[in-house]
Amino acid sequence: MAKDKKNLLGECHKDENGREILLSLKNVDITFGKGDNAVRAVTDASFDIYKGETFSLVGESGSGKTTIGRAVIRVNPLAGGEIRYRDTVISGKIPHAVDREVIRNIQMVFQDPAASLNERATVDYIISEGLYNFHLYENEADRVHKVETMIEEVGLLPEHLTRYPHEFSGGQRQRIGIARAMVMEPELVVADEPISALDVSIRAQVLNLMKKFQREKDLTYLFIAHDLSVVRFISDRIGVIYKGRIVEVASAEELFNFPLHPYTHSLISAIPIPDPILEKNKVLYTYDPSIHDYSVDKPEFVNIGHDHWVYGNKAEIEKYKALREKGEPVKAITITHDPEKVKLSVKEKEAVEDAAEAQFLNAPVHDTGSKFYAILSFFLPILGLIAGFIFRHFNYIRNYKSCKKGAIIGFIVIGVILVIFLLLLLLSVI
Repeated sequence: MAKDKKNLLGECHKDENGREILLSLKNVDITFGKGDNAVRAVTDASFDIYKGETFSLVGESGSGKTTIGRAVIRVNPLAGGEIRYRDTVISGKIPHAVDREVIRNIQMVFQDPAASLNERATVDYIISEGLYNFHLYENEADRVHKVETMIEEVGLLPEHLTRYPHEFSGGQRQRIGIARAMVMEPELVVADEPISALDVSIRAQVLNLMKKFQREKDLTYLFIAHDLSVVRFISDRIGVIYKGRIVEVASAEELFNFPLHPYTHSLISAIPIPDPILEKNKVLYTYDPSIHDYSVDKPEFVNIGHDHWVYGNKAEIEKYKALREKGEPVKAITITHDPEKVKLSVKEKEAVEDAAEAQFLNAPVHDTGSKFYAILSFFLPILGLIAGFIFRHFNYIRNYKSCKKGAIIGFIVIGVILVIFLLLLLLSVI
């Protein structure tokens, strides 16, 4: 098979840095419909995927991510440009033998594990279908061995092979979809949002499984996603797409440290922050395409250095280059502290104060804010206040707050008791 692949598809072309280019898109246009009803889904898309890497394509819903992924597996035809796999053009009409080799070596893991599996077929047949079509087994015993080995590698059991897809959970169905792709021993896997339909607790398991296969089988991934918080930690390089056009391509760390295109900036600012208070205070940056003036100065997709590609006109490219050459990371997420913009509850204000104090003050180890100080201050409020101010002086902030709280409640209780005593005394005199 390796010899056939070499003859039919050729060797991987290398770039100027010696990296092997497994897949290359050059000026790809994809259009649906004809005439006045034609809709251009992808415009002039160009990027390379290197052998052994995870290249992620990110953008909002409807931006053209899945359209490109389906074009790579030859489902969506191109209206312009070309797609090369191992330096062989695989877009348009190609010989039948080359087409079969492409299908065998480029597999896809779909977004919806329920819709992508044949509900009337057993798991055994679903995983074996590719083996049947390409006769990738010596005999029945060899086929069974391959299928059972693969089902175990994805974390399921051989007895699951006789069941049907509806008998499994979403995470298990996605594992079956991964097994169906991996049993073909592909070189490139197009993963179309493979975790977006799964529970959060299952997502990490599926991602770890995919990374495991990448290490063991030297796989290359085109990972399609919209969640940048996930993409950052699994990707080698990231391409950002907006309304069918690639606007920025860079390595994962480069893109997050220097998000130059405004749309990339807006995507990063939309990443949820786990802390609810910080999330409430976050300033969401909204991308407005009208900020670009391309009427005279036409935009291009340019490498500004550091293997960082950005889409813009000459004036914008010069600005992006200047920002990048300064070497100072671009701040994409801003937290506001303006009380007029963000209304906080009392508890949230206390939490923000605690966070600020923990950040800027070197709090001692025994600054625990123990309830003992509050109880003691309740019964002895004057001593509690004195102790609290001593704690405050030595930066025992939590202990100070505990004493202060107990003393205030103690004074209130004493005041109420005095008022009741005076009222009773007055009534007795009358």
